[in-house]
Amino acid sequence: ADPQGGRRGKLLSPSRRRQCIDHVCDRLGISERRACRVLGQHRSTQRRIPRGRADEDRLVGDMIELARQYGRYGYRRIAALLRDAGWQVNDKRVERLWRREGLKVPGKQPKRGRLWLNDGSCVRLRAEQANHIWSYDFVHHRTHDGRAFRMLNVLDEFTRESLAIRVRRKLSSTDVIDALTDLFILRGIPAYIRSDNGPEFVAEAVRGWIAAVGARTASIEPGSPWENGYIESFNARLRDELLNGEIFYTLKEAQVLIESWRRHYNAVRPHGSLGYRPPARKPSSRQAGRPAPLRSAAHPAWRRNRQCTNIQTGPVDGGRSANQPNCAYRVANALRSARIVQHPLEGRRRGMVALAQRNAVPICPWPV
Repeated sequence: ADPQGGRRGKLLSPSRRRQCIDHVCDRLGISERRACRVLGQHRSTQRRIPRGRADEDRLVGDMIELARQYGRYGYRRIAALLRDAGWQVNDKRVERLWRREGLKVPGKQPKRGRLWLNDGSCVRLRAEQANHIWSYDFVHHRTHDGRAFRMLNVLDEFTRESLAIRVRRKLSSTDVIDALTDLFILRGIPAYIRSDNGPEFVAEAVRGWIAAVGARTASIEPGSPWENGYIESFNARLRDELLNGEIFYTLKEAQVLIESWRRHYNAVRPHGSLGYRPPARKPSSRQAGRPAPLRSAAHPAWRRNRQCTNIQTGPVDGGRSANQPNCAYRVANALRSARIVQHPLEGRRRGMVALAQRNAVPICPWPV
């Protein structure tokens, strides 16, 4: 409904009132004094020249640079990045400059109701702490030559941190166990692992191995991907912010770019459900005076939360009983029970790949 019949809004701001006075003077040919007296505008307000802040040009320049660098971010995430860079700005000022520069604000996601199962019960399994519930899923994409590759995404539902993105031409249930093995040794064993009903996730080897380690599977209802909303939202962000805007000529290029984006997602990208803070931000020291450069503020802190001081690889305190194995022992025992034999050079190859990725040249807009 339009109670004012399509008429424009009220003249509340001084800038709009000044524009109205100028329009009336030009169309009717009357003096400024008479127009101000009739419309109730003070002449001092009419003659005052608006002056912006001294740092507004630099702020607009940094805002446009961030909008160009992260084209799918709205003004709220851009404001959070500006505050991380040292700017003392709020969302309202950034929104005003954002609209003045003609930048597009992405539409809001519609709200959804509660999740209900087929038997009428409500889904109540929610993450309460870190390492409580992990979720994982597959994403498909293609390189420039048309060959397909798959990505195995693993996410912590409580911290929203992307734990791993494994990129291969083909990923089977053995690759799923291999990826979870590395994460269990580095992060510890979660209480639940949520997934859909894909053949790689419901395989007897995967389910038996997860049960042998000590975790529990939480499969969603068939045909209900919205029940695994955290990983589905992460997959949408990955496709929208990276896959739809990049051309991967080789599989190695895709692995490097996707890993760089994952580190950027964890350490730099503001997350809406976390108060526009990154899932794993590294504490940064801000310089006094002029805000810090955008490149230094956007440097990823991917090494955070990678230390596992509580995970040991051998007996301590003179040995450990068989009834209380530590995390590494539990993973090793589960691998033996699943009869998975790895290549003897597998560990060396992983170390070489990790060293090559750490020493790789930064790739914009997500530096390695």
